[in-house]
Amino acid sequence: MMKRSRFTPEQIIGILKENEGGVKAGDLARRHGVTEHTIYRWKAKYGGMSVSDAQRLKQLEDENRRLKHIVADQTLDIQALKAVLGKKWLRPPPGAARRASSRTSCISASAGRAG
Repeated sequence: MMKRSRFTPEQIIGILKENEGGVKAGDLARRHGVTEHTIYRWKAKYGGMSVSDAQRLKQLEDENRRLKHIVADQTLDIQALKAVLGKKWLRPPPGAARRASSRTSCISASAGRAG
């Protein structure tokens, strides 16, 4: 599980707008308690986005995560089925069917004599 951000995408976009307004990344980082590297990472991910774009991005990421889970589950099911269907089942040795049928006929014949 990924670590959850302390900031919402809306807050991040607000911070980046300050940066676009002329505030230095180092000053923003100190003010908001993050590293300067975090500001640049946010800029790479959310730079130029509006709040509605960020919300749409989050929806798409959630949907993508859900679909990846479905694909993983189906892949496991397919592998399990292939493993079951790919096994060579033990077959009775040749002539075993004849011996089994002769045993049942002997049993049914002896049952008829007993009655």
